[in-house]
Amino acid sequence: MSASRLLALIVAFAGIGVGLFLWFSLPRLPTPPPALARLTANQKLAGTPDLVLTDAAGFRHALPALKGHYVLINVWASWCGPCVAELPALARLAGALPDSQLSVLAVDEEKGANGIAAPFLAAHGAELLVPYADPGMAVMRAFHVYGFPTTILIDPNGRQIARAVGPANWGDPAAIDYFRKLTEPRTKP
Repeated sequence: MSASRLLALIVAFAGIGVGLFLWFSLPRLPTPPPALARLTANQKLAGTPDLVLTDAAGFRHALPALKGHYVLINVWASWCGPCVAELPALARLAGALPDSQLSVLAVDEEKGANGIAAPFLAAHGAELLVPYADPGMAVMRAFHVYGFPTTILIDPNGRQIARAVGPANWGDPAAIDYFRKLTEPRTKP
């Protein structure tokens, strides 16, 4: 066997080995229940943008500081009918799991959101959600959001692993069970 043919075989097997390693090392999302049919796994894992969000009280929170547990970012606006309709379901999900497992962030993307997000959520049965305001639309740009509502799931390593474009029934018992199983702490053997 010639040296060039041997080198080609080594490169081919190395490529296959790297491909298999990546295939088996990527996080696998369990199949979501029908209530979360819009939640689809990202084919290409992207890191979380280095953003700072402001809550209704004016406190600033760095998104990378949430590493270590799952984060669900819901991008919405008060003028978006489907957004408003899914807010109570997001609040049920947020209330069903501790923040140490899943943080649900409701990010209002409209001008003047700092003053209206909290009372708006309370008036629409979503007072369990901590309102965040992003009137400059930095979240939309950083996460490439092109429609409302859009919800992004971030894993404990800070990678965007799934997103839902359009409303979902986040508060459905099967959806809550899905997130409970996804986020439960794993013990290493």
